Amino acid sequence: MIAANLRCLTFLALALLGLEPGPLLAQREKLPPEDRDIVEKRWPAVKRTYTGLRYIVLKPAPKDSSSPVPGMMVSVHYKGMLLDGTVFDQSPDAEHPLVSRLGRGALIDGWDEALQKMHKGEKWLLIVPPEMAYGVRGKPPTIPRNATLVFEMELIDFGDS
Repeated sequence: MIAANLRCLTFLALALLGLEPGPLLAQREKLPPEDRDIVEKRWPAVKRTYTGLRYIVLKPAPKDSSSPVPGMMVSVHYKGMLLDGTVFDQSPDAEHPLVSRLGRGALIDGWDEALQKMHKGEKWLLIVPPEMAYGVRGKPPTIPRNATLVFEMELIDFGDS
């Protein structure tokens, strides 16, 4: 009884302060200020995770679809762009999606997080801050240092092998 009352009081206090119940972690802005301005103007409906990823669900998944977990193999169609729209990489065609293992360091951190939130068949526009992508090193010659990346990505399939 006391624990239930305490949870209720905590929820009410958070509501009065305008905070959402959930992880009470500081949501440090990870996009450079000039990139944040561009993102907010170009995609005003974008959602933000507590880690700083931003996304828009372009095509929702069927209600009963599931999500991959670390260790699974994922198949993804994608197009990677710089914030100015320059395409730096993409899956070759519908017959040849990118296939990679999730959560084992094979993908950038932003993809590892996003793919675990996506459902089979879903298509997202994903905006990845530099520190969750290639960071200060970039990936010359196509991705400059400290680049915010934009991906159109569709989770085609996933499984254990």
